Amino acid sequence: MSPVPQFYYRTSKSIGLTEGFPVYEDVSGFVKPTGNLRTCLYAPSGGYFAYTTPTDVKIVASHSGSILNTLVVANVAEIKFSPKGTYLLTYERPISNSVANEINNNNNNNNNNNNNSSNGNGNSHTHQNFKIWKVDTGEILSQFVQKQQSMKNVQFTADEKFYARLVSNELQYFETLSLGGPSSQKLRLDGISSFALSPGNNNYIAVFVPERKGKPGVVSVYNAPNFQTPLSTKSLFKAERADLLWNKLGTSFLILAQTEIDQTGKSYYGESTLYIRGIAGNYDSRITLEKEGPVHDVIWSPDSKEFAVVYGYMPAMTTIFNQRGDKVRSLPIGPRNTVLYSPHGRFLILAGFGNLQGEVDVFDVKNSYQRVGTIDASNTSVCEWSPDGRHILFATTSPRLRVDNGVKIFHYTGKLLYAREMTELYSASWRPEDASAYPIRASLSPAGQAHGSVAGITVKPVAKVSVAYRPPHARGLATPRLFKREDEGGFATSAIDAEQQKVRAQRKVPGAAPGTGTPANSGMEAASQSKTALRNKKKREAKKVKESENSATDGAGVQSTDANSNGFAGVAGVGGQDGLKFSDAKDERKYRGLLKKLRAIEDLKLKKARGEKLEETQETKINTEGTVRNEIELMAHHVS
Repeated sequence: MSPVPQFYYRTSKSIGLTEGFPVYEDVSGFVKPTGNLRTCLYAPSGGYFAYTTPTDVKIVASHSGSILNTLVVANVAEIKFSPKGTYLLTYERPISNSVANEINNNNNNNNNNNNNSSNGNGNSHTHQNFKIWKVDTGEILSQFVQKQQSMKNVQFTADEKFYARLVSNELQYFETLSLGGPSSQKLRLDGISSFALSPGNNNYIAVFVPERKGKPGVVSVYNAPNFQTPLSTKSLFKAERADLLWNKLGTSFLILAQTEIDQTGKSYYGESTLYIRGIAGNYDSRITLEKEGPVHDVIWSPDSKEFAVVYGYMPAMTTIFNQRGDKVRSLPIGPRNTVLYSPHGRFLILAGFGNLQGEVDVFDVKNSYQRVGTIDASNTSVCEWSPDGRHILFATTSPRLRVDNGVKIFHYTGKLLYAREMTELYSASWRPEDASAYPIRASLSPAGQAHGSVAGITVKPVAKVSVAYRPPHARGLATPRLFKREDEGGFATSAIDAEQQKVRAQRKVPGAAPGTGTPANSGMEAASQSKTALRNKKKREAKKVKESENSATDGAGVQSTDANSNGFAGVAGVGGQDGLKFSDAKDERKYRGLLKKLRAIEDLKLKKARGEKLEETQETKINTEGTVRNEIELMAHHVS
């Protein structure tokens, strides 16, 4: 009989273990605890499950649900198993020395005076709040003081023969059997902030020292326990912190270097740079990302032959690289910030959670990354592949969202198979298992029978992107490319500014300098004035034009009343100086319109003489002066 995947859930009142497809029933042998249950966790091997109570830590056999051991330690805030589940690490919040003295005495009595050496990090009056336990016996192998609540500061090798611990400016390396004794090896590095032990058979350690005081950050690789000479060293600029991500074989690792502040001012996420590096530095490359913006997510494939990166300003780009950092292919751009490989590496999830709408696409890696399913998983906090590589767990948890909490399990094709609502769900996760226990199928498997819990639940289709409001006069017209998202055929982020400059350069504004689209007298000045001020300004300008016109006429001595003169003061009917009377009102309106047009032409000619820039239509209007005068003379001749 094939194994059945299992998952746990932790709410504000209880913890439960539930079998997955096709059973979907609670583990019968597990008695659900109640009360203040701060945290719980599966061992990486999947054999154990541990949870905390205010007074102790329970170790449970995950398959049967029975309690195997109880570790007497109060107020544990965080726990972690070693890779094979042999050891359990517990972290308690630091307390005062007086209370610590009493607790240490109680622990000594409860644990039969086991070896409680502090490794030189405290004394009998100091609360040693970080402990390493032997799971099967409940024995404390080591305990020490740790102020920072981070389980990453203590790591075991894959075979559990060695263990490393990070303290201030120092990395300590122990043999597991001598835990509690003095450190066998030490690596002293000023400013060291993080490290990562490689998986696999070789014990390589990558350590990171951030940049400070003008010096670049440094990532070095050592073959533990030889800390005399690093195998390779790399300097990093713009590296205030770094994530070190080993592939499953332990042959190479990724460096995601980040800064808190983007010096260019383009993003409040800071700056991100991605590197790939071999163990001995035999290949070293900065990953070329085709779009500006932060790196949202990066993950290795389980076969260690490729990795996927989601990056760039939204809509984000997703690119697949091989183990040497060469681009293999790009997936469709969209609002995405999460990428996950299935345990066999057969499928790839590309999703957008958090402040994104929760659309999930599933791609078949072995079939040229064809999309095989799409899921609407809005408000998702947890997304995990099951060990069989066919089902996906989605959970909405508190305190991020205190409504609609619960667990849903989908088949990778998008079919909902199981749903369970819960009150204040805090965490949920599949039990880790070796993927080899679930042989991969050559062809895509169909979704199984849905559980009765989904009866009456309608799976919403993936929501379409809402259309932005468009004013009535713009409806029915094609959206300009400048206002489209990049995944809808719009410009890339880096090209938007250039395109906007191009559009502005094509605008023609009266009085503007050629190609600028900005009036000669700064548009900012005009925008800062009220409507009344602008009207008064226009009146003053018109008055100046009229005064200059009169002075120009007086200076030239033009007093001619001849209709053929260059001026228009002597033209019949102008200014009421002529007593022409039209028998037809239509002809009179036409005659007055021609006179008005002639005045406008003369105004434009004066502006041109002062050096003002005219529009093309205004130049055309000036060119019609001869025709207008001829029509005026012809009408005056017929009347007279």
